[in-house]
Amino acid sequence: MKIIVDAMGGDKAPEEVVKGALNASNNPEIEIILVGDEKKIRPYLKDSDKNIEIVNAQEVITYDEQPVNAIRKKKDSSIVKGLKMLKDKKAQAMVSAGSTGALMAGGLLILGRLEGIDRPAIATLCPTAKGPILMLDIGANSEVKPKNLVQFAVMGSIYSKEILNKYNPTVGLLNIGTEEEKGNSVVKTAYSELKQISSVNFKGNIEARNIFDGDFDVVVCDGFTGNIFLKTVEGFGMYIFHQLKNEIKKSPRYLAGAALLKPAIEKIRSSMDYSEYGGAMFLGIDGVLVKCHGSSDSKAIENGINVAYNSVISSINEKLREGLKSVTEKGE
Repeated sequence: MKIIVDAMGGDKAPEEVVKGALNASNNPEIEIILVGDEKKIRPYLKDSDKNIEIVNAQEVITYDEQPVNAIRKKKDSSIVKGLKMLKDKKAQAMVSAGSTGALMAGGLLILGRLEGIDRPAIATLCPTAKGPILMLDIGANSEVKPKNLVQFAVMGSIYSKEILNKYNPTVGLLNIGTEEEKGNSVVKTAYSELKQISSVNFKGNIEARNIFDGDFDVVVCDGFTGNIFLKTVEGFGMYIFHQLKNEIKKSPRYLAGAALLKPAIEKIRSSMDYSEYGGAMFLGIDGVLVKCHGSSDSKAIENGINVAYNSVISSINEKLREGLKSVTEKGE
């Protein structure tokens, strides 16, 4: 299986990206195509790295560029070249830690949508007391219509079942209260429509504070809300561990206790580490496209490639097509 990796995407590119790609290429079933500035990529490779191919791309799309304009103007960028290769079936998936907006714009303009999807969503794993759950959208759509939330729920349910092996996954709608009448008009309408879809195991609203209980397998929201939620959780987690570290240093007794608790603390820290989960899938795009965190290190890149690999071997887009078609035909 050939997987394209945007070697210039992310804060730590290309070094950490190349290292992650090399680690992933230890899987004999994976061949990596690194797209980016060959002069900057080559120093991190050896002649013995046989499962690695380089496609030269001289331009880079930065985070502060207007996504659609950048996709249209920077034809020699690593993102555009990579997406065109994916469109031309020169590989089965693509992974990037680059601009989310550019990847979404490029995915829509170059790859297109799956039939039955008005707006693709970015789906990621979120740690809970009962293991990782799927959350979408986390940044692709700041404003949505009820039908978009319904489509997110259908896609999330299929992904959770096929990739996360959740039997009949439960789906919740992120809201300011659990009562059906709570929320804005978009969420309330989506609630009513989701109740009518038999293929989605919809269990009602869920408040943000209850997500970490792990009682829902899939949590659905608009991209504005989802992005703020995840970044708040990420920032708060960093704050807690920083404060804990500072307090421990203040007392020899705390230091002694911390030594005993270190394995437990590391386990908790690891469960909250985005690099453990790899990347977020662009669900609804006609191609396997995985977005890694902008600060991804080699471990996160490697795990992102594994997410892409598992998505391809599970034929996730084909199953999404079937599921969406089924919902449309039944008029649900």
